[in-house]
Amino acid sequence: MSTIAAKRKLKSVHDVSGAANLTFNVFFWIYTAICIFPLLLILIVSFTDEKSVLVNGYSLFPQKLSLGAYDFLLNDWSNVLTSYGVSIFVTLFGTVVSLGLMALYAYPISRRDFKHRGLFSFVMFFTLLYNAGLVPFYILYTQYLDLQNTILALMLPYFVQGFFVLILKTFFTNSVPTALLESAKIDGAGEWRIFAQIVLPLSLPVLATVGLFCTLNYWNDWFQSLLFINDNKMVSIQFRMYKALLDLQFLSTNSQAYTAILAANPNFQMPSETVRMAMAVVGIGPIVFVYPYFQRFFVKGLTVGAVKG
Repeated sequence: MSTIAAKRKLKSVHDVSGAANLTFNVFFWIYTAICIFPLLLILIVSFTDEKSVLVNGYSLFPQKLSLGAYDFLLNDWSNVLTSYGVSIFVTLFGTVVSLGLMALYAYPISRRDFKHRGLFSFVMFFTLLYNAGLVPFYILYTQYLDLQNTILALMLPYFVQGFFVLILKTFFTNSVPTALLESAKIDGAGEWRIFAQIVLPLSLPVLATVGLFCTLNYWNDWFQSLLFINDNKMVSIQFRMYKALLDLQFLSTNSQAYTAILAANPNFQMPSETVRMAMAVVGIGPIVFVYPYFQRFFVKGLTVGAVKG
C-alpha cells in the first residue's frame, strides 16, 4: 500500500491519464485526416480524366487517370515558369526585407528607455485601424512612386505590417531580459551589436513565425499583380492561375469563341473541373514544403508573441 501511495504521489498534476491520452490522439488523428482529405482529393482529381469526373464525380479512386489538365496548363509552360520565378523571388526577397524592417521597428518601441516609443507605437497601431482606401493607394504607387510594372510594386505593400510589428514588439518586451541588455552595454557593446548578436538570436521563434506568415502573404498574393502589373512577364503565379481560370470561364460561356476554337482544332476538348484542381496544385507549389521547417518554432513564437505586454 505504501508503494502504491508513493507512486501516486510522484504523478505530476500535468500528467494525462491513458484514457485521456488515447482520446486526444484519436481526436487529433481525425482532425488531421479532415485537413488532409481536401488536399488529397484535389491532387487525385487533377490527375483524373475529365470525362470520368463529369460522369462519376470527384473520387479518391478514379476509373481513369489522365494528364490532360496539366497538358492544358503547361501549353503555356514558359510563362508559367517565368511566373514561378517571379513568385519565388518576391517571396524570398520580400520576406527577408520585411522581417528586417519590422524587427528594426519593433525593437526600439519595445525598449522602455526609448523616448518616442509611445508615438511610434501609436503610429503603428493607427495603421491597423485605419487606411486611406484603394484609390489613394493606387494613385500613390502609380503616379507618385511610379512603381507600375516594377517588381517592387509586388513587395512594398507588405514590407511593414502593423499586426506583425506588435507581435515582435511583445516578444522583445517579454522574452529579452532588460538586465541582459544593460550587462552588454556595460561590457561596451553598442546598440547595433546588442540587436544583432543578442536580441535576434534570442528571438528565433517569433522571427520564424512572422517569417512564415510573411512568406504565405507574398506567395498567395495576386491582388498586387492585378493592380500594378500589365507586363505579362512580371505577373505572379497566383495571378496567372487566376487569369487562366477567367479564360476558361469565358470560353465555357461564350459559344462563338468555343466554336472558333473547334473550327481550328476539331479534336480540342476543353477540360474544366480537372484544370481547376491542377491550378490549385500548381498554385500550392513549393510553399507546402515550407511548413515542416517552421513547425518547431511556430507554437512558441506565436503564443509568446501574442501575449499582451
